[in-house]
Amino acid sequence: MSKTEFGVNHPLAVKVWSKQLAAEAYRKTYIGKFIGKGEDSLIQEKVDLKKSAGDKITCGLNVQLQGDGVQGDSTLEGNEEALQFYDDSVIVDQLRHATRSKGKMSEQRVPYNIRNTGKDRLADWWARRMETSFFNQICGYTAATDTRFTGNNAVTAPTSNRILRGGNQSDDQSITSGDPFLLQHIDVARERAETSSTENDTGPLIRPIRYMGDDYYVMFLHDHQVTSLRTDAATAGNWVDIQKAAMQGGDVRDNPIFTGALGVYNGVILHKSNYVTQGVHSSTGAAVANTRRAVLCGAQSATIAFGSENGATRYSWKEELFDYGNQLGVSAGSIYGLKKTKFTPADDSATNAEDFGTIVVTTYATAATPT
Repeated sequence: MSKTEFGVNHPLAVKVWSKQLAAEAYRKTYIGKFIGKGEDSLIQEKVDLKKSAGDKITCGLNVQLQGDGVQGDSTLEGNEEALQFYDDSVIVDQLRHATRSKGKMSEQRVPYNIRNTGKDRLADWWARRMETSFFNQICGYTAATDTRFTGNNAVTAPTSNRILRGGNQSDDQSITSGDPFLLQHIDVARERAETSSTENDTGPLIRPIRYMGDDYYVMFLHDHQVTSLRTDAATAGNWVDIQKAAMQGGDVRDNPIFTGALGVYNGVILHKSNYVTQGVHSSTGAAVANTRRAVLCGAQSATIAFGSENGATRYSWKEELFDYGNQLGVSAGSIYGLKKTKFTPADDSATNAEDFGTIVVTTYATAATPT
C-alpha cells in the first residue's frame, strides 16, 4: 500500500506550516488587531514601499493644507500653497528562532507532534516579540537597546512635546507615589493631541482614527495604572463615568480596536497591557522603578513592513534533520521592521522631527496591595 507523505522541507509542507504559523502568531498577537494597510490604522503596514537600500524602506507623508484660500473673484494665481512632505525610514532585518527535538526515542515517550508543538511555541514566541517591540517603540523606552526586542529599529525617546508626566514632573525619576494615573491624564493627553500645532511649536496635530463617522484615539495603560484609575476615590465618578461611556452604540463592537477594550472615555478607547514599559531616567538611561508610560495613539502611530522575501505569509518555515535523521529541527523567521512613526520635514532638520501619532503619559505605578 502506498502512502502520501510530505517529508522535511517538502514545498507543500513548507507552505502549509508557514501559513499556519502566520495565522497562529497573528491570532496570539495582541497588537494584530491594530495593524492595517490604510492611513486610519494605528499601526500602518507598508506594502508598496520603495527600498532606498537593501535593508531600509523610506515612506512619506503629505501633510494637510493650511492655507486660507480665496473668496469670490480674488486672484488665486500666485496664492497657491506648496505641498509639504515629511518622510520616515524603517529598517528591515531578519529575525529567526528555532526548536529542536532531542531524538526519536524522546518523541516516542510523549504524545506530541514535533511539528505541531514547534509551530505553537514559535507562534507564542513571535507574538511576545512583536508585542515587546511595539511597546518599546511607542513608549520611547530607550533603555531597550537590543534591536531584536525593538522591531529591528533603534528606539527614540518621546519628543519634548509628546510626553506628559504625573504631578507635572520634569522627568520620570522625579515621579513619586503622589503622581498616580488619573482620569485627567486622559483629558490632557487628548487635548494635547488636538491642539498641537507648528504655530506654538508643539508639533502637528495627532490625527484620530476614524470609524463609522466618529473619531477615536486609543490609549494603552499598564495594569498598575488601570488599578490606580479604578481605585481613585478623589475624582468623583471616575471609573463609573468610563463605564457609562464604554462601548456606546453596539455597532462599534465589530471594530477590532474595540475588542478587549476597558471602555471609552472622552473619545479615547482604553486598552490594558502589561507590555507598557517603565519610565526612563533622563541622566542614566536606566529604567525607573515604580513608573509606567501609558501611551495615547492616533492614526499611523507606528509603521510595520515585511520584506518581500517572506512571501505571502510574512514568515519563513524551515525544517532540518540532524544526527542521521534522529532529530528534527524547526525554524521560523521573518524579515521585517517595526517602529514608532516619526516624520522629519523635507529640510531634513532633525531638530524639527516630531513623534507623529503618540503622546506618552508617565505616572507612578506599582503593584497594588489590599488595605
